[in-house]
Amino acid sequence: MSAANAARDADFHGPLDFSRAATAVLDADDTVVGWSPAAQRLLGYLPQEVLGRPVGTILADRADRSRTAAVLPGAGLPAAGRVRRQVLRMRHRDGRLVRVATAVLPLSPAGTGPARLLAVADAEETEQWEALQAMLRGLATQSPVGLAIYDTDLRVVWTNAALYSEMGTTQYAGLGPDEMVADGEILSERYPPTLEETMRQVMATGEPVIQLHYRGRPPVDPERDHVWSCSYYWLRDATGASLGVCEETMDVTDRYLAQQRLDLLVRAGGQVGTTLDMTRTAQELSEVTVPQFADEVTVDLLEAVLEGDQPTWGTAPAGYVIRVWGPGSGAATAERPAAPRRIDYPPDSPQARSLSSGRSVQERLGHTEGADGQPQAQRQPSARLVVPLRAEGATLGVVTFAWGRRRDPFDAGELAVADELVARTAVSIDNARRYTREHTAALMLQHSLLPQNLPELSGVELAHRYLPADNKAGVGGDWFDVIPLSGTRVGLVVGDVVGHGLRAAATMGRLRTSVRALARLDFAPDELLARLDDLVNQAANEGAVPVGGHTMPYDEALGVTCLYAVYDPVSGLCRMARAGHPPPAVVDPAAGSVTFPDLPAGPPLGLGGLPFETAELKLPEGSLVALFTDGLVQSRDRDLTDQLDDLRSVLTEHRRPLDELCDRTVETLLPGSVDDDVALLLVRTRMLGRHQVAVWDLTSDPEAVGFARAVATKKVGEWGLEALSFTTELVVSELVTNAIRHAPSGPIQLRLIRDRTLICEVSDSGHTSPHLRHARSDDEGGRGLFLVAQMTQQWGTRYTSTGKTIWAEQPLVPEGGADGF
Repeated sequence: MSAANAARDADFHGPLDFSRAATAVLDADDTVVGWSPAAQRLLGYLPQEVLGRPVGTILADRADRSRTAAVLPGAGLPAAGRVRRQVLRMRHRDGRLVRVATAVLPLSPAGTGPARLLAVADAEETEQWEALQAMLRGLATQSPVGLAIYDTDLRVVWTNAALYSEMGTTQYAGLGPDEMVADGEILSERYPPTLEETMRQVMATGEPVIQLHYRGRPPVDPERDHVWSCSYYWLRDATGASLGVCEETMDVTDRYLAQQRLDLLVRAGGQVGTTLDMTRTAQELSEVTVPQFADEVTVDLLEAVLEGDQPTWGTAPAGYVIRVWGPGSGAATAERPAAPRRIDYPPDSPQARSLSSGRSVQERLGHTEGADGQPQAQRQPSARLVVPLRAEGATLGVVTFAWGRRRDPFDAGELAVADELVARTAVSIDNARRYTREHTAALMLQHSLLPQNLPELSGVELAHRYLPADNKAGVGGDWFDVIPLSGTRVGLVVGDVVGHGLRAAATMGRLRTSVRALARLDFAPDELLARLDDLVNQAANEGAVPVGGHTMPYDEALGVTCLYAVYDPVSGLCRMARAGHPPPAVVDPAAGSVTFPDLPAGPPLGLGGLPFETAELKLPEGSLVALFTDGLVQSRDRDLTDQLDDLRSVLTEHRRPLDELCDRTVETLLPGSVDDDVALLLVRTRMLGRHQVAVWDLTSDPEAVGFARAVATKKVGEWGLEALSFTTELVVSELVTNAIRHAPSGPIQLRLIRDRTLICEVSDSGHTSPHLRHARSDDEGGRGLFLVAQMTQQWGTRYTSTGKTIWAEQPLVPEGGADGF
């Protein structure tokens, strides 16, 4: 026998097999009458040294001799077969002890001659072989792992008991791997598409395949998909020739489904609710669950939830809902969200029952609903699972999971996964609902704080842009304003609140209101900023907070920058003052050059330091003034000089329409997202023509009153406003008389301005403020300003460096349907 064949046979014959073991032939008296070469190799004795001697002489001690005596006598031998294995110690010829396993085979009935065959083998080798045999028997009969052996043609030649029970039949002999289950598919990646190809790859490469996941339906359970974890090993004989492939399979359906469901929940946690948009959240739920968990997903919300209202605690009454996502909704994006649709569910529908009960509802039916809610025929049976969307005890809507060809019922794991998916979605939708409510409130605040429609004024042409850094809330702290002032003048404001968002917007609104109130008092720019600074300091002291053991003033308006300008279209003068704010850009209408006037800076509001100063600029008609906050030209990743150069480049095209210039400015200077609020106000100046303004210098003589009445009446007639002659004559008379009475030592000036209203102004050198009072019936005077107030649209007083001006405005009276312009 060759060495290869010997090694191969050794795998199938144990060490005590009489074809392999060391043997001794014994007679009836246990005398050795035969000694094999294998026995000589194991124990070292030559045949002549043991033949004729009792076998007990080579045992190690008395105890072994006594045990052997109990086993070896003929009377104790079984009628046939071998005696059970026994481990003894025998003495080697060289004196050492050898631990051996023994077995006895009867050769003839009791009498003379050979009676028994004693087989001896190394005990350790025998025990290892027997352990291996026990393991093989266990794998074949008791192991939960299914085993199959395929020949080189990949036909089944052997399976163990576990595979029988797993598949429900024993008729596998001669079948291929892909014939053992129905509709099988490999789930693991980077493997051939069929088991047969996988096995051939194992035989071709010799590389085992470990834990390949395979899905199919076994004969024992043809209605339900099972998943097996399969491993494949190449089988070869002692010479290296291929014998086939060994397959290990274990049904891991429950574990696989649990892992898949866990992975689904993990993905849902990371992919559902990435935005504060309800429709997008519903779409994300569908993207995560279809087709792995369900064939279709529909999300319906209560109308109040979509509007951001607080849902009622408890269940929702059956009725209509708004479908924000469902089959046919298409792709919802930030630019094109899916259009919600109203759905009326009948009271007996699973959706209505789920809304009213607050619990999940299962339905198995032979038809499904179409996208419009109407039933449509379907050949295959289907199933639906409706789960209510609930957050903090309130019902927000329902989610419907639908399967088109589902045959098996819902298990507890699926129901738990559906509940968890919907619970997570409900939290995200409720967050989106809260955001919708807060966003709506923020937008309302924004609309109330910023000018939505700039006034139409004769002295300026206007355009603006506003970009909040908080794009989600849509509000910020920067602001701009255009304030009509007396004498056709225009107040221009731009300011920058530290930070952005709702708190900054509220601070901005407070400051904007304060600026408008102070501007109505006709304060000079520097004085207006000084009074605004006082208001900020006062509010900061009232809201003082403890810091490091000291009480420090605090207000959101501390550090706010602001620029205030007053433009007079009659004189073309623009007076400006700034509180730490960037100077405006001014474009000369003739040369097209862009300059940034060197205005006195002044400190930001509430910080104290240098006083505010007013600078005066002469602006030719058609000049372009750009007022902006620093978010337009400053940021962490933009160079200020480059940004100002870009602004110059855009403004040199000053003859373009202002709205177009605004857009070009934003596109050029802010091509991406903004990290600070930005306000931009473009102003193109106009001047009133000489024919629209009339001025007369008057003396302090009472006779000047009559002269003033006459010239004013004449000018009003020349302007085609005869209907205003009587009122104008009365207003001029009262205002000139008041100036002569209270400022007799200085010059008096009468000015009429024909703009969108008829403006009458009387200036004098006095600084005493006139007061409107109600004269008693027996008073001889005191009714002048009362009459002016009653007969004009509005009136007021403004102070200058040389005195004061009292003004009154009258609305123009249309003639023939026109306003006389």
